[in-house]
Amino acid sequence: MRLLAIDAGNTQTVIGLFDGKELADHWRIATVAERTADELALMIQQFLAFHGVRGFVVDVPTTGPTPTPGSPDDSPISGVVISSGVPRVTAELREMTDRYFGFPALVLEPGVRTGMPILYDNPKEVGPDRIANAVAAYDLYGGPSIVVDFGTANTIEAISEHGEYLGGAIFPGIEISMDALFGRAAALRRVELVAPRHVIGKSTVESIQSGCVFGYSGQVDALVDRFQAELGDCTVVATGGLADPIVTHSRTVQHYEPWLTLQGLRIVFERNR
Repeated sequence: MRLLAIDAGNTQTVIGLFDGKELADHWRIATVAERTADELALMIQQFLAFHGVRGFVVDVPTTGPTPTPGSPDDSPISGVVISSGVPRVTAELREMTDRYFGFPALVLEPGVRTGMPILYDNPKEVGPDRIANAVAAYDLYGGPSIVVDFGTANTIEAISEHGEYLGGAIFPGIEISMDALFGRAAALRRVELVAPRHVIGKSTVESIQSGCVFGYSGQVDALVDRFQAELGDCTVVATGGLADPIVTHSRTVQHYEPWLTLQGLRIVFERNR
């Protein structure tokens, strides 16, 4: 079984190609709400070509407005599962899947079976990527567990020992904070997001890097400590596109799973087949 898992965030979209349970490859593109279904199809087909995967089951004519759908059984891709926090992108991904793969995408949204009770006051408010992260973390490490996702917004999720989604915390992501800093402080310039030589910076660049890297790792540790005060000892898992420079300086993060969301989408797809 070959599966496409697509996680469309506010800033970046991550695309994963699964061969069975193995993540065969992955790609990261900028999330652009104005991209059409046809543009998304062209990009994804080029990615799939790296693996010699034809991808689509449509007969695309050289003339004429509309491709002719083929049989879904002819497709080397068995399914498409989508998590999206951008409604316009969700709509275009749905259309792309219908038009070019010949079958509907499974979109992680209310009503989709996840196998995880959502103990939120309003379960519909929980972002699909947060649910996918929780499902994957519980599948990998059991519960109780905590997931820290470093993205446009940083999120922390709590999963009970019985596999229930309990809730979490949301706070501004590191890029949002840095953009605000550089936009409001005329004398400060953008820096590379890496750890400086020392916590006490010897230059403006190192001082900004110290505040961002060590400050955010400390913020995460403080929140995880408070989560554990309510949950007890937990397995702490980090993920997200901006996690790498932070997690190595965190006291509480135990595991780094960069493709956790994609794995969660794969599990949800399997539970809905």
